[in-house]
Amino acid sequence: MKKHLFLIYTIVSLFIISCSSSSNDGEMNQEPDQDKPANDDDDKDDDKIEPFKLSDLDPNLPSFVSIDNTTPDNMQWVKVEAMSDEFDAWDGDKWENSFWNYGGTPVWMREENSFVEDGKLCIKATLNNDPNWFQTARVHSKTQISYPMYTECSMKTAKISAFNTFWMNNGDAEDRDEIDIVESNANPIPDCRDQSNKPANFPWTPWDFPTQMNSQYFIAKNSIVENRHGNYDTRMLSDANPNKGKTWDEDYHVVGVWWKDKRNMQFYLNGELAGKVTSSQDFTRTLELIFDLWTAEQCNIGGLPQKEELNDDSINTMRVDWVRTWKLEAK
Repeated sequence: MKKHLFLIYTIVSLFIISCSSSSNDGEMNQEPDQDKPANDDDDKDDDKIEPFKLSDLDPNLPSFVSIDNTTPDNMQWVKVEAMSDEFDAWDGDKWENSFWNYGGTPVWMREENSFVEDGKLCIKATLNNDPNWFQTARVHSKTQISYPMYTECSMKTAKISAFNTFWMNNGDAEDRDEIDIVESNANPIPDCRDQSNKPANFPWTPWDFPTQMNSQYFIAKNSIVENRHGNYDTRMLSDANPNKGKTWDEDYHVVGVWWKDKRNMQFYLNGELAGKVTSSQDFTRTLELIFDLWTAEQCNIGGLPQKEELNDDSINTMRVDWVRTWKLEAK
């Protein structure tokens, strides 16, 4: 039984934990501006970014190296082939499925819903009978990695109300390290998008989900969860960026994380810095890469899609063009 099995029972509650008053345990690293993008104006100067095409970025290095190279002196990026793939074919030496299901949702994970097609890793949502009518898949790397490292992928989301995710994890609901590089939903349901029926203190922004980059981390030790996130957005990209303002299902977006050390991570979107987070505890585990597609009725996920949408192959599939991973090593 896979090490993530315990997430079955608590995954939805953890989203509530991450946004609610868990400050009683003193472990939540909440700040007054937590829901604002975690970017730093001193680290991003639009004037120095020249117009570019994503296809022109050097595929042999992290995308930001081609735009604003902040690689430390005397260090170099060394590609990790076991955690990189152009998806010309399914590589069983690199990837595997897991089959635990998110508790309290209609999600049902199955191997058949992940496959490689036309040079893309596809994770497809299909319709099943009640109660687990949302058939989908989850794909893990067989290799794990630790800091200092960088990973990124080029992905285009399904156009249904579901979380399309690229994340890193090791552990279970009560004890784990987790980095959520992106959780995106290009088409949350109308009721979740409607701001007029939300209280002033509503903790999520599903109306922004079509362009919003939900990135965060979790450290769970002895059932106490620390979490911090920063919600960047494609509309915040520089004018030089070809994907500025594009929705997640409109085009392929490059999303990545530079896991710098035991407490610091930097997120990237289409080659540009998209925020920083610093944990108050140490990350202590090696992590694997994970892709999945799933849904839930809560508005922090975006709400449940219409069942008939799962029969529409033009909108029901998350696609990953490639994933590339590097270690940062001394020259």
